Amino acid sequence: MIDIDASAGEGGGQVLRSSLSLSLLTGTPITLTGIRGRRPKPGLMRQHLTCVQAAQAIAPGATVQGAELGSQQLRFVPAPVQPGAYRFEIATAGSCLLVLQTVWLPLALAGGASELELSGGTHNPMAPPFPFIEQAFAPLLARLGAPAELELQRAGFYPAGGGRLKVRIAPAAALQPFDLLEPGALKARRAQAMAPGLPRSIAERELQTLAGQLDWPGDALEVLPCRQNEGPGNALWARLEHEVLTELFCAFGEKGRTAEDVAREVARAVQRHQQTGAALGPQLADQWLLPLALAVAQSGRGATFSASEWTEHARTNAGLVERFLPVVMHVTKAQGNAVRVELLPRPLGQNSRPDPPGTRPRGSWFGNS
Repeated sequence: MIDIDASAGEGGGQVLRSSLSLSLLTGTPITLTGIRGRRPKPGLMRQHLTCVQAAQAIAPGATVQGAELGSQQLRFVPAPVQPGAYRFEIATAGSCLLVLQTVWLPLALAGGASELELSGGTHNPMAPPFPFIEQAFAPLLARLGAPAELELQRAGFYPAGGGRLKVRIAPAAALQPFDLLEPGALKARRAQAMAPGLPRSIAERELQTLAGQLDWPGDALEVLPCRQNEGPGNALWARLEHEVLTELFCAFGEKGRTAEDVAREVARAVQRHQQTGAALGPQLADQWLLPLALAVAQSGRGATFSASEWTEHARTNAGLVERFLPVVMHVTKAQGNAVRVELLPRPLGQNSRPDPPGTRPRGSWFGNS
């Protein structure tokens, strides 16, 4: 059993999601207290509760205590994960991509193919949006040995939600870690915007402003058609396609915010990242930690990546990963805010991040025991 203070560090919903994934992957029971303790409305909200329910659904026999709206405590005892067809629905605009990330790796390593249908928010300001997952994160996961196909059927924006997507998760091969120290040469750059239920001119102004800020040509700009969701929405993102990977930076329109402000936010994010020469942006680095650590633990080989920023989100996630998996991370400063992150297999007998007093020994790190 691992006892987790979910209010520590970043103190948001990621602690819950990563803990559930790691519990399923390692067969380790967990107890969480102070769930989302650093948020204005602490405890499980609809999307977080759906993550818990999804983790329980893919592992028939798992037991859960505290799975109710507003709960700040949760006990989860995993069971073997079963591949198959699943449908998860968030009745709000909560991010269904975060639900996907909770179950993605456990299903990939379950020994068979799975197909998921998810509904809720697909383009959320406080979560990785669909384009980021499809174009930046999923290709890296496929290269690691865990391919998946993602299909956006309908976009869902806050506050109405109503988005829908399908995901086909192939059985993972043995995960093989690899280094990501430089992005490689820039092959293409593209800015895309969508504004369902709103005047097209909003998306056009965003693209023109972004092009002016970054000195991008007109043929790199595109207003995307979008199947109407249950309410209006607006998103703008810039995609950098490098030889080694693709990065994507996104911002969202909201009431009272100008199209030009949205564009300037994306442009600043692109510029900050490019100035460092690092491979991964801050969000992709955060997302990459858990799957890479799993590959390092499974293969017994280390890997290193560079990131343009090491956020509190990433620090919290790194500490959590080290409690479940036999890996140790070394983070060193690089140019500006950039960092170099090295993940190494933990030597036998070494516990780099001890469990708090009173916890029982953890289960095996791999397999659904």
